Amino acid sequence: MEKFIKITGIVAPLDKMNVDTDQIIPKQFLKRIERTGFGEFLFYDWRYLDDESLNPEFILNEERYDGASILLSRDNFGSGSSREHAPWALREYGFRVIIAPSFADIFYSNCFKNSILPVVLDPDTVEKLFQEVYTSPGYRLTVDLENQEIIKENGESIFFEIEEFKKKTLLEGLDDITLTLMSEEKIDSYEKRMRKERSWALTAR
Repeated sequence: MEKFIKITGIVAPLDKMNVDTDQIIPKQFLKRIERTGFGEFLFYDWRYLDDESLNPEFILNEERYDGASILLSRDNFGSGSSREHAPWALREYGFRVIIAPSFADIFYSNCFKNSILPVVLDPDTVEKLFQEVYTSPGYRLTVDLENQEIIKENGESIFFEIEEFKKKTLLEGLDDITLTLMSEEKIDSYEKRMRKERSWALTAR
């Protein structure tokens, strides 16, 4: 998994509450067997019109948010089903950070498995960021995971909390498979011990 240490990027505002995983990646695109190819379908029902042309009224389609890597949203982002396709689509589209006042628990955990940093900030701070994004074309932030801070272009910084283990997985690029392999010796030792115990149990009969 790609490591996350620090990024600087354009911020795209998605001023919606309760954005669920079916809005992030609609169910008709879940039949794909690959883990790639979901980015083009991100927010599909909002991004596109019935003729599949871009919806000019959807804010993320505005030219000034091209190449955005930080998504700013409202409460309860990622609610709904637990599909991991949602962070796949967000990551492939180019988002590395999502800032919101709260996240659905499963979605929040899935982000860390896909090199996305979900940042929880209080509603007042999020509101202030929205206002700054709207009034400043090309608005950028630097997100420093190691120091747990968001740095504005004027030098102002915002501290954020994060669980130490989740922070470690992103900094070191550790996915579930890598974490399992790190315990390979312990797993092998356990399996050998269990085989011996089963063998003794059968002999005792």
